[in-house]
Amino acid sequence: MRKLLLPVATLLFAVTFPAHAQDAKAGEKKAAMCIGCHGIPGYQASFPEVHKVPMIAGQNAKYIVAALTAYQKGERKHPTMKAIAASLTEQDMADLGAYYETQPKSVTPAPEKPAREPSPQVAEVLAKAACTTCHGENFSKPNDPATPKLAGQHADYLYVALKAYQIDKNPNVGRTSPIMGGMAAGLTREQIKAVAQYIGSLPGELQTVPQSRFR
Repeated sequence: MRKLLLPVATLLFAVTFPAHAQDAKAGEKKAAMCIGCHGIPGYQASFPEVHKVPMIAGQNAKYIVAALTAYQKGERKHPTMKAIAASLTEQDMADLGAYYETQPKSVTPAPEKPAREPSPQVAEVLAKAACTTCHGENFSKPNDPATPKLAGQHADYLYVALKAYQIDKNPNVGRTSPIMGGMAAGLTREQIKAVAQYIGSLPGELQTVPQSRFR
C-alpha cells in the first residue's frame, strides 16, 4: 500500500531520474495530449475496465514524472499511456509535472469533504501495510514528492490501480513494484475495494480542472 496509483499512475515507487528545470508554462502547451481524458470532469476510461481517469491537477510534479517514466519503461502496462509516455522527453515530463502540480491554484478549490474514520477492516489493512509511512497522514501529504497524493482520488481508479499490482505476465495490464506488489499480493478484491473507497472519501487536494473546450 505504500506506493499506490492509479493510475492513474504511481505510484508508485521510488524512481531516480536526472533533475530538469521545470517550466509550467511550457507544460501547459504540452498538455494537449492529456486534457482529452484528464481535463474532463468525470471522464471514464474503459480499459482494463470502466473507471474514472485519475485526477492529476494538484498532484506532486515529481510523482507525475515518476509515473510517466514507469509507463515509458514498461513498469506500468497500459497501451495508451505507454504510447503517450514513449513520445515524451525527460524535459517534457518535467514540464508536465510542473504544470499539473500548480494548475489548481488558479481555480476555486472543491468543497472539502469531512474526514471519517476507517472501518475496522480497512484500519487493519492500512496498519499492516503501513501506508501512511509513504503516503503521509490522511493520504494527502506524502513523505517523498515522488509518492502520490491519494486522498480524494476516484475510488474506482484506486481500485483498478491497486489490482494492477497483483497482475503478472500480462502484456497490456499490470504494474511492477517490489514494494507495492508485496503490499497488494495478500489482499482480497473486497479488501482492495474497501481501502479504495475509504481513501477516495478523504478530503484532498486533487482536482480535475476543465479545459475551456470541454466546459
